[in-house]
Amino acid sequence: MTDLTALTLADARKGIAAKSFTSLELTEAHLAAMEKARVLNAYVLETPEQARAQARAADTKIAKGDVGPLAGIPLGVKDLFATQGVRTTACSKILGDFKPQYESTVTSQLWRDGAVMLGKLNNDEFAMGSSNETSAFGSVVNPWRREGSDAKLVPGGSSGGSASAVAANLCFGATGTDTGGSIRQPAAFTGIVGIKPTYGRCSRWGIVAFASSLDQAGPFARTVRDTSILMRSMAGHDPKDTTSVDQPVPDYEAAVGKSVKGMKIGIPKEYRIDGMSAEIEKLWTQGADWLKAAGAELVEISLPHTKYALPAYYVVAPAEASSNLARYDGVRYGARVNGKTISEMYENTRAAGFGPEVRRRIMIGTYVLSAGYYDAYYLRAQKVRTLIKKDFEEVFAKGINAILTPATPSAAFGIGEKGSADPIEMYLNDIFTVTVNMAGLPGIAVPAGKDAQGLPLGLQLIGRPFDEETLFSLGEVIEQAAGHFTPAKWW
Repeated sequence: MTDLTALTLADARKGIAAKSFTSLELTEAHLAAMEKARVLNAYVLETPEQARAQARAADTKIAKGDVGPLAGIPLGVKDLFATQGVRTTACSKILGDFKPQYESTVTSQLWRDGAVMLGKLNNDEFAMGSSNETSAFGSVVNPWRREGSDAKLVPGGSSGGSASAVAANLCFGATGTDTGGSIRQPAAFTGIVGIKPTYGRCSRWGIVAFASSLDQAGPFARTVRDTSILMRSMAGHDPKDTTSVDQPVPDYEAAVGKSVKGMKIGIPKEYRIDGMSAEIEKLWTQGADWLKAAGAELVEISLPHTKYALPAYYVVAPAEASSNLARYDGVRYGARVNGKTISEMYENTRAAGFGPEVRRRIMIGTYVLSAGYYDAYYLRAQKVRTLIKKDFEEVFAKGINAILTPATPSAAFGIGEKGSADPIEMYLNDIFTVTVNMAGLPGIAVPAGKDAQGLPLGLQLIGRPFDEETLFSLGEVIEQAAGHFTPAKWW
């Protein structure tokens, strides 16, 4: 039998429907692969017994002809999603051994459609990071290596465990969250597909909050089609989330393979930043040529407020994080470090429970929200955010269907290589992705080539609000032209 873990999600779904193999066989193959790949540190909690129980239940239903959209498909869940009775920590010490008594809306919809949970995936602590090095469970390792080197590389962040697991065939797909690029950047670093849907398309209920006006759940998978299949199950209105939009969920998979002839693709001149590597520039041009060859029209556009996006983002996101993380005080749930007074207990708990990056962002956020600085920083950043959104609206009003940009300024870098001396060096990894969150737009990262050292590079497509279908159509054009990338197995 072929390696079941190497199948695409779409092929696995066909195989299950044709009774070529069972969900339990698929699940056992993945559990065995996870055991051999622990050096990647992608999973922070494996749930084999739950996975087997869900797989058996799926097989029973399938035998009766009850085949859901994800019947029997093994998936991984980012440790930011609450899973009922299963430890959920946001990869922070402060949540300790927290086991929620409720299920996040997104994961409940995946289980409703028949998916199987293999375990919880590593991420940067509270999703704060661009390399998955801030997790309380340690760094995730990228399954890719530079040619001729055995140096361990980052998978990107914050959803590094999700990206690493999908790229290494440790699940068919995984959930992620994207606040400033945390789905698209890891997808680009690991040679897989990741989409950040429009803000409000997927429910945020039951997901540990980082920055509430920016956070959005989305899927990772190895192909554009697989990602579209997952997206359909994850999306939808949720009355428990007031920011969730009540719009019908389209059949995203139907958009894969549709003609892109006549579509207008914007190429923003502001994304040609100083010091951009020749490899990224070449890849971007190549991607534009592929879309042109498929019948799309390329148009140079201007997004003039792009240069202010990163500084504005790093005011808004920490401000919201400071407010959201105030609830972790050692009183109601999670870890507690006692003190002589309640104030001392708060201080001790938070000092011991939060890692350095989370503490840094809470302090930045508290500072920009403080009296005397609120107007100078937070209010101004929100005004910039409005201008960034307006830039996109004006471009789309001129008939542009989507915008093509690089996904990251470079390929994956080594663990410990960036950010230790200067945190801003790490923040610059989000330069191409944060505008999408600031404007609430959908964005997809698709593998498009490799750098000189054999590492994957991705391109990003940005769409109109609630027009993810166009992104799937265009993404598939790039995927077909670029081909599929798989890391050489060393673990």
